[in-house]
Amino acid sequence: MTRIADAWVSAPETQAVCAMLSQAGYKALFVGGCVRNALLGVAVNDIDIATDAPPETVMALAQAAGLHPVPTGVDHGTVTVVSDHVPHEVTTFRRDVETDGRRAVVAYATGPEEDAHRRDFTMNALYATPEGEIVDPLGGLADLRARRVRFIDDADARIREDYLRILRFFRFHAWYGDPGLGLDAEGLAACAANSAGIETLSKERIGAEMKKLLAAPDPAPGVAAMAQAGILARVIPGADARALPVLVHLEGDEAVAPEPVRRLAVLGGADLVDRLRLSRDDARRLDLLRRAIGSAQPPSALGYALGADLARDAVLLRAAVLETPLPQGWRDQIAEGAGAAFPVRAADLMPALSGPALGARLKELEARWVASGFSLTRDELLG
Repeated sequence: MTRIADAWVSAPETQAVCAMLSQAGYKALFVGGCVRNALLGVAVNDIDIATDAPPETVMALAQAAGLHPVPTGVDHGTVTVVSDHVPHEVTTFRRDVETDGRRAVVAYATGPEEDAHRRDFTMNALYATPEGEIVDPLGGLADLRARRVRFIDDADARIREDYLRILRFFRFHAWYGDPGLGLDAEGLAACAANSAGIETLSKERIGAEMKKLLAAPDPAPGVAAMAQAGILARVIPGADARALPVLVHLEGDEAVAPEPVRRLAVLGGADLVDRLRLSRDDARRLDLLRRAIGSAQPPSALGYALGADLARDAVLLRAAVLETPLPQGWRDQIAEGAGAAFPVRAADLMPALSGPALGARLKELEARWVASGFSLTRDELLG
């Protein structure tokens, strides 16, 4: 029998939550991402537990056991039980009663068999006992071992329950799928056929999912499939995925970690900030990077203007979009610019100049100094 033996499974704080349920006669099964990641040898960040105990009972049992229950999603059957500062999402087994593509009306179920059928992919419908023994009601273990992202039962039906599953399909393939297998044909066809449903989703949900996709080690094959299926155009009109694999290759060669905003910049497209509800910081970085792609500034000037990290991203983006080699010594040039300090201060030009004239003169001198490769001294600039 397949078993997971990660340290978190036997951790006292997690076993305390399981015992709280099992000692009262209820089931306690690890489920979803924590089981999937443990089987794949990937870090587990969140611990989800499925149970047949109603949420009100979970609350009462947690309090009686000296644990801290938080009704984070009690209306949907979820209670966060904090044990020794570690949160555990405890959710009552559920089955869908009615769905509209964005939200579902659910009823409580009695076991993992019904609960599994309301999940999205077979690899996410894996459960484990408190001892780590795998419970696999839908054959998801074989798909996980094959790195095959496959919808549960009928792909079309699963998507119509929640259209965000279209984007999750590509995201999960990018993170967990076998690149050699390609995307599941039935799932891809169902995503394409239901792509209009994406427009019913909130921009916040779309933006969060796209950032998760673009944070994957190599999202390029998935994004290319999105483009071919007409899905990328619905999410980001005008986006072009052709330079993304070039950027990913450059990132790998230069040992640069994946970063979603950098990869959004290479996709292009219209109204990204609004369509994906980007934060103010992400929007600012995206704007700076897109402007830098089309500029003729050398790496040193980019380093001075943007700082080391954004300048590095700008140089990588420019090489990917223009399909040109990275400049010789570009990292050293960026470091030089990022560490340079403009030697002229406003006080050096006062009182002869003030107001707008002072600002214009400072900008002019700074441009000369940058163009000189930061070599002009204060006296040379003012002389």
